[in-house]
Amino acid sequence: MNRNLSVNLAGVNLKNPIATASGTFGSGREYSQFVDLNHLGAVTVKGISHEPWEGNPPHRIAETHGGMLNAIGLQNPGAKDFIAYELPFLRQFDTKIIVNLCGRDIDDYIAVTEDFADTKIDIFELNISCPNVKTGLSMGTDSKAAEAVTKAVVARANAPVIVKLSPNVTDIVSIAKACEAGGAAGISLINSVLGMKIDIRKKMPLLGNTMGGLSGPAIKPIALRMVYQVARNVDLPILGMGGIMNWEDAIEFIMAGATAVAVGMANFTNPCVTMDILEGIENYMEQEGITDINQLRGIAW
Repeated sequence: MNRNLSVNLAGVNLKNPIATASGTFGSGREYSQFVDLNHLGAVTVKGISHEPWEGNPPHRIAETHGGMLNAIGLQNPGAKDFIAYELPFLRQFDTKIIVNLCGRDIDDYIAVTEDFADTKIDIFELNISCPNVKTGLSMGTDSKAAEAVTKAVVARANAPVIVKLSPNVTDIVSIAKACEAGGAAGISLINSVLGMKIDIRKKMPLLGNTMGGLSGPAIKPIALRMVYQVARNVDLPILGMGGIMNWEDAIEFIMAGATAVAVGMANFTNPCVTMDILEGIENYMEQEGITDINQLRGIAW
């Protein structure tokens, strides 16, 4: 029996619903030693800014129960370096490329979007929700700001724009609707949850940035709930993420309404996890007699 795993995310056809989450897969170069990138629906690259960013001081990573904290601060070499060195590498593979755009204000976001004017990118992921850079949360937690930056980027982008939202809000639906009003082609959620850890020997915060983003299985129930809420209230495709560690988690997100899923922290514990998840989904579909992955989307409503 033929089974269809292809999905349409923001007008772009992905061969399957498995993508990587920004910041956890680099640009795919290192992971290509373990995973055939041709088998992924999409690779989402680490956040790219107009100018190089140094990131935050150490410590940048801390383990927690059921997850990890990171305060990397979106360190990256800038758009020009990425376009020159990493983009040609990714184009060798038959997978879609999602570029995560970051900035500190609207002018930054406009500048980095325009950096890609002469390149072919499949989807832009507008990151207005990083919890460990200054001003990184402000646009992702304010409806008017979210709509304004989305509108500015969409006007200059040469590819569909999906907006990555913060879970650190009381009403995720209102932020998603603001992005929809700004012209977003999709929603990406959730980003990490703001948290911290204290070094009880030094009697001070362990992270150099004091606070960081919590990711991993601890945040999955929050992520799943927010995907469910947004999917039921906003007429846009969703790239769901947050604590996806196995194929069962991925199926839950799709049943909650996600069109595709992005695997993040799990890549650190198992570099081949994306392929394990894809295989698990295929086996589940066979066992359940499901011929099209899209039949599962939103089935839990």
